[in-house]
Amino acid sequence: MHLRPYQVELINNARRALRVHRRVLIQLPTGGGKTVIAATMMHGSVAKGLRCWFVVHRRELVEQTARTLETVGVPHGFCAAGFPVQYKKPVTLCGVQTLVNRLDKLPPPDLIIWDEAHHCAAGTWKRVRDAYPDAYHVGLTATPERLDGKGLSDAFAALVPGPSTAWLIDNGFLTKPRIWTQPAPDLEGMKMRGADYDPSALATVMDAPHLLGDAVDHYQRICPHAQAVVFCVSVAHALHTRDAFRAAGVSAEELDGQAKPHHRKSIVAKFRRGEIKVLTSVDLFGEGFDLPELECAILLRPTASLGLYMQQVGRALRAAPGKQCAYILDHAGNVARHGPPDAERDWSLDGRKRKRGKAEAPTKICPSCFGAVHAASTSCLHCGHVFAATPREIDKRHGDLVEIDTAILRARRRQEVAKAKDREALEAIARERGYKPGWVDYVLNARRGRDHAGAA
Repeated sequence: MHLRPYQVELINNARRALRVHRRVLIQLPTGGGKTVIAATMMHGSVAKGLRCWFVVHRRELVEQTARTLETVGVPHGFCAAGFPVQYKKPVTLCGVQTLVNRLDKLPPPDLIIWDEAHHCAAGTWKRVRDAYPDAYHVGLTATPERLDGKGLSDAFAALVPGPSTAWLIDNGFLTKPRIWTQPAPDLEGMKMRGADYDPSALATVMDAPHLLGDAVDHYQRICPHAQAVVFCVSVAHALHTRDAFRAAGVSAEELDGQAKPHHRKSIVAKFRRGEIKVLTSVDLFGEGFDLPELECAILLRPTASLGLYMQQVGRALRAAPGKQCAYILDHAGNVARHGPPDAERDWSLDGRKRKRGKAEAPTKICPSCFGAVHAASTSCLHCGHVFAATPREIDKRHGDLVEIDTAILRARRRQEVAKAKDREALEAIARERGYKPGWVDYVLNARRGRDHAGAA
């Protein structure tokens, strides 16, 4: 299997980390090729006579990984519901719910690789992890924090970061997003469940006929033939959304975690062939599901979780032949809460501090052209409108999605760094963006290097 240069570098960095730590977390954006990295690492471990487990939390992920291991030529068995019992192969593909009940039946592993490792704090995952303290543990995730924003330092000792989403897009490994958004739904006083909005409370806001009509209308106007997944609040919401698309003549199906495996497989196969244009779902396609055919993510579920948001929009960013862009139609205000998917983010095992339900990277709407810009902007990047010191009330209605140019937003952030002439100004940027302490020294050293090269 041909590895991309950044994948080779990630594997080498992970191996260096494993010389010091037994528990290492690899971060790589959705679509960057985490399963290929895992298969390569298992191939090398098997060659050394080591026994490996690959642990996932959904049946589809077992099937996807098995196909990759067959391509690499790694002999493997299964410990997962619905698969033949094979425990003596060098590699065992494990469903975590099955594995936790059969720990005494499997030969102990030397290496455990955890897919979607941001779930490692869950009870079943922790039971498996704690049962093998002497094994090497490698986690894989696009978002190295729990969905509530807390860190994973209790599960992993080292974080090996991969290239950013923006870098993967700029270098052609992911698809460029085109984002349409609108003023967020009014969630003031919304009931919370843990660190995210309560689904039953959200349903009263989002499962409304005019919002469903907006979602259908904008899909038909912006990308009428795109393969799309709609992220909903509840099963009932997903069913109502499916019915709204069908009523408009769009082929649509609903899928959720309760669907029978053969039904789910049949629906996904029809979607891949283009026979179904829209899938509506709740908590099924947000993680790990490999659907490169997906061209459009429609967000109808507001979330305070950066991790959940990134997992959802990441589904549409996967590159595929003939795919020109990824359409993100945000009816939930999630882009305003968390920023565009290719924004700069500084991941850490310590997680992030945030107020529940508050915006991490807020945007505002220009009253002249309705373009979305950063909340701190004094003028519109699209039309040049100068914002008044006291914002005036803007008449807003559901359905006014406007497109964001993420390249302009990223360029503006780079310009802010370039204009910071001294350490004090750079430290102010670092505090505002939540960068690590070493970032300022990194920028200053890079500038000295350029100055020295210019003088030479």
